[in-house]
Amino acid sequence: CSGNPGKMEYRGVETSTGREIFRQGPFELGTNNIGEFLAIVHGLAFLKSQNSDLPIYSDSVNALAWVKAKHCRTKLERCAKNEELFQLIERAESWLKQNSFSTKLLKWPTTEWGEIPADFGRK
Repeated sequence: CSGNPGKMEYRGVETSTGREIFRQGPFELGTNNIGEFLAIVHGLAFLKSQNSDLPIYSDSVNALAWVKAKHCRTKLERCAKNEELFQLIERAESWLKQNSFSTKLLKWPTTEWGEIPADFGRK
């Protein structure tokens, strides 16, 4: 995010190569945790479609908990500026409720490894 809330985008990056696998946005009004949540779910769907057993890392404890709960617990209010984003959230929540996965979801240890490669270097 540029600001939180603010303009938001997210992506998935293969950690071994730095290759960007997917990217969405920017969206006019989102939050860091929404971006992390959507990136995790996007990654889960992608890896499932590829029959891949790679893990997914996130540096957001909140987003990891939201995925586990299958619900994005954002406090951001829905409005015209973020309607498209909220539609993606609903789609992600629906995917989580309708699909099973064995992908390991892991907390990125930022203090040990530095910033997660999927971040856009805005911290």
